[in-house]
Amino acid sequence: MRIKIELFGASREFSKNNLIEFNVSNNSKIKDIRAEMIKYLDQNFSGNENYKKIVKSSAFCSEDNNIVSDNYKITENEKIGIIPPIGGG
Repeated sequence: MRIKIELFGASREFSKNNLIEFNVSNNSKIKDIRAEMIKYLDQNFSGNENYKKIVKSSAFCSEDNNIVSDNYKITENEKIGIIPPIGGG
């Protein structure tokens, strides 16, 4: 299934379009999206460790702007937002 990740804050540096799209398996969860984003960063930014830290420490939100846990199941064509920490934490 296809999903879109809206980029906010420091994560906007990950793409010129302020979003990244991924094909993921059905029943994917936020923790799977984190892993996909790390792979994306390894491929597109030579494993930039600062970018990886952003993904690992960020919150994610659903389309209705609720913060979701790593076990949140994503539905097809859902738009998820990544919200990096502000001020380093």
